[in-house]
Amino acid sequence: MKKKVLSMLLVVLLLLPVISMIGCAPQAAPAADTPAAPVAPVKGDPIVIAVPTALGSIEGRDGFRAIMMAAEEINDAGGVSVGGEQRPFEVVSIDTREHEPGIPVHDALAALERIILTEEPHAILFGAFRSEVLLASMDIIAEHRIPYIATTAMTPEMERKIAENYDKYKYIFRMCLNAPYFVQYLSQLMGHLGEQFGFNKAYILAQDVLWARGTGAGLEKFFKENGWEVVGFDTYPTGAADFSSSLTKAKIGGAQVVVPIFDMPQSGILVKQARDMEVPALVAGFISPAAPENAWEVFDGELDGLINFIFEIGPLPVEAVPESMEFNRRFGEKFGEDARLSLAGHAPGPSYDSVYVLKEAIERAGSLDADAIVEELKKTDHNGVIGRIRFNENHQVIYGLDPAEAALGAAFQWRAPGVRVPIFPELIAEDTIQLPPYM
Repeated sequence: MKKKVLSMLLVVLLLLPVISMIGCAPQAAPAADTPAAPVAPVKGDPIVIAVPTALGSIEGRDGFRAIMMAAEEINDAGGVSVGGEQRPFEVVSIDTREHEPGIPVHDALAALERIILTEEPHAILFGAFRSEVLLASMDIIAEHRIPYIATTAMTPEMERKIAENYDKYKYIFRMCLNAPYFVQYLSQLMGHLGEQFGFNKAYILAQDVLWARGTGAGLEKFFKENGWEVVGFDTYPTGAADFSSSLTKAKIGGAQVVVPIFDMPQSGILVKQARDMEVPALVAGFISPAAPENAWEVFDGELDGLINFIFEIGPLPVEAVPESMEFNRRFGEKFGEDARLSLAGHAPGPSYDSVYVLKEAIERAGSLDADAIVEELKKTDHNGVIGRIRFNENHQVIYGLDPAEAALGAAFQWRAPGVRVPIFPELIAEDTIQLPPYM
């Protein structure tokens, strides 16, 4: 026993990431550049939520802010009822830095271990930023038996592992879009482009990370099965900033659609290069820095015609889901209009909703027992910012085309003078797709 305690202390002393806390003694994570939430009026012992993720990424920054906002709202409304006692949420965070080029998976796992050992959280929200880190984290979560709701990593391997060893991995859930759902969305959108404009030649560019490679492979399969020619399929390492080689091949090969699949900040350069090179193709996919409402100004108006996905609504408010409109308004009130305009297209919506889903599960369970919370999470049926939230048998939230029946991802098209127009799915579309002037 003494050896075990000494080993745990050694781990804590050796690991360097900085932990920050909000709630009863709130401080924001420096990498998230987020103001602290006010002290909650609830006097019971806190329910500790840990947020170990890439706080320096735009998704990590905004997902963390969304969690803080939801926790503050719940605390201000009286907290969480646990067996008749009202208790506040307290949020602690640690920067895993896993979005940075060259940071090994081991470093992110070390940060996860540290926050678990030092803070003893009752639940973990947001979690791993990279799919590679999520998969490697699953054994750690299983060992410590902590309810865990992922809101950014997208690999379907998470669900496969849960299905193969449910008793071990039952503590892990995912509320964000996964890669197979994104492939479905992309495939349906490409089908519309084929029907509307006769397109049948595409070029795929993907970030060389697990979720993006898997998404690209799934889309390539759809194209080949539906009579499209895949002119090329290239991958780029995280941090790459020159896509001219692929764009040249796309132009020469006559690609009508260029499909980017990137979550790194540098990927925005792809749009500028495509315009500078006069590539006569519609760019339609996911470019993380082109998703926020302020991206038109950031890219000097060069986004006209770009179709970009929002992985989960919320950052893109849609009238069909009033909660998404309200989320946008409250986010701007709390963090400022500049923060609202720069909301990431992946993670804020499910991160916000995850706090309310956790609250409801704890209240139904009537305790903080991990197994009891897991059983109640499985019963979730919550209308939130991202639509209707229900988990499937492998703990993935179900996504679809109707927000009354499922959670929702969406695509919009940039239009001059800088407006994001929802164009997919049909139930929330505000206009049809228009070809940009350069085509």
